[in-house]
Amino acid sequence: MDFFLTEEQLLVKKTAREFSISELVQGAIERDEKKIWPKEAIQKLGELGFMGMMVSEEYGGGGMDTVSYTIAMEEISKADASASVIMSVNNSLVCYLLEKFASEELKQKYLLSLARGKKLGAFSLSEPQSGSDASNMQTIATLNGDHYIVHGTKNWVTNGINCDYVILFAITKQGIGHKGISAFIIEKGWQGFECGKSEDKLGIRSSDTCELYFDNVRVPLENRIGKEGDGFKIALATLDGGRIGIASQAIGIAQASLDASISYSKERIQFSKPIAMQQTIQFKIADMAMEIEAARLLIHKAAMMKDSGQKYSHLASMAKVYASEVAMRASTNCVQIYGGYGYIKDSGVERLMRDAKITQIYEGTSEIQRVVIARNLLQK
Repeated sequence: MDFFLTEEQLLVKKTAREFSISELVQGAIERDEKKIWPKEAIQKLGELGFMGMMVSEEYGGGGMDTVSYTIAMEEISKADASASVIMSVNNSLVCYLLEKFASEELKQKYLLSLARGKKLGAFSLSEPQSGSDASNMQTIATLNGDHYIVHGTKNWVTNGINCDYVILFAITKQGIGHKGISAFIIEKGWQGFECGKSEDKLGIRSSDTCELYFDNVRVPLENRIGKEGDGFKIALATLDGGRIGIASQAIGIAQASLDASISYSKERIQFSKPIAMQQTIQFKIADMAMEIEAARLLIHKAAMMKDSGQKYSHLASMAKVYASEVAMRASTNCVQIYGGYGYIKDSGVERLMRDAKITQIYEGTSEIQRVVIARNLLQK
């Protein structure tokens, strides 16, 4: 087992880090406070090839491995988790799904522009009554000649307001549960398709999250992805990779928390010496560093398993659960080390704690991930 990054991966890390410092760090507090979508930064991420990193070059992507993607996600997340989740959705959920499951016609029509960062995608699975129970959906797609007629509501859609295309899951055959769900790609601007307001969230505030409304939207038959009834299987397979992305986001938040804790503890003087000299602070920093290193290795293992074509669902779940919990502990300890200064917005570290929380919830809660892990182990 090789624990060292390749030259290409090191270049990805360097490029992502330099971009984060030059384009994301400044203004992150203001964007968070005012819910400002980072339009220019996302455009530049596309120009760098970071919006379709794992897509093959044939379809406009970078042709990189999943480990490279996790490295870039971590570096972007250290500066601004809102920017990283926009990037994650486009890479892990939209581009991956289209390349793996869509027809050649759909790849040429949609994937090329998405992978190049010219267009932005969203992934729409959850509904008001169905979160973890994703198959309990009520959005209906009824076949009518050469079109489907879609009616329903989706929520918690990241990129929903600013996207150009949406991956939509809807029921095409009722009464048979998840076997009746199909996947589609929908274009913004189609008649009957509207976005709700941007949700006022605890964290990742400069990324948009909204409801989507479908009022008899006409979707061409050729915009169905895969066969009728394959939608739920497509969603689950896609979310496995998405969880690696969110785990990487979480570890970026955790690493930023550790970096800030080390820097501040050396500067903050109490009782005539830096608080870094206090054993209780040293123990917090040591625990943060150990957990981050362990989580990063777990993420990279899941990524390597995915790249090698082996089963990796349980490892992706392990990585997401552990990395998200590490992010919560690290960010909370960071605020504690900062003391009163950590509790005010100008410090920048209270944002880390708010951003960390969502990593335990979206793309499968920690509770659902533990179910996935346990079922995998019990089937052996």
